[in-house]
Amino acid sequence: MTAPRIAALTGPALDRNLDNLARLLIDTVADGAAVGFLHTLDPETARAFWQTDVFPEVTANRRNLFTAHLDNTLAGTVQLVTAMPSNQPHRAEIAKMMVHPTARRRGLGRMVLRAALNHARSLGKTNVTLDTRSGDASQSLYASVGFEVGGVIPDFALDPDGRTLHSTTYMYKRL
Repeated sequence: MTAPRIAALTGPALDRNLDNLARLLIDTVADGAAVGFLHTLDPETARAFWQTDVFPEVTANRRNLFTAHLDNTLAGTVQLVTAMPSNQPHRAEIAKMMVHPTARRRGLGRMVLRAALNHARSLGKTNVTLDTRSGDASQSLYASVGFEVGGVIPDFALDPDGRTLHSTTYMYKRL
């Protein structure tokens, strides 16, 4: 196995990776990840999310998409949202962090997260925020790199099963 590779996807690489990004989203939701979608997520909806919600924002330089690859297979992503309201130019947001279920516990999440945080620093951002399902393994990962809890909202969203409400924890990190 080769060392993991972290990359920022832009330009033509976005479309070249569309099917792999859609598969990653489908598989992480099927495994129970709370990333805004319900299971069973169909390929058309997954592709549309990337093409409609993410790619235009990346192309417009309002969001960055970082990916982790294992043996040339896309195995994880995180987004850094940099377009903020005019009274928050110092802030960025982490969104939709995903690591494929078969690639977890190998440090990929930490690697893509660090790439996003380093990029935020390079842009002069001093505060990065995120939200995560309360109690998820991701919350521990975020805390391990210095994110602090800002608050918890009970019954915030449905789990991917579509039946169970979960709390969401808002976190922040000063850079």
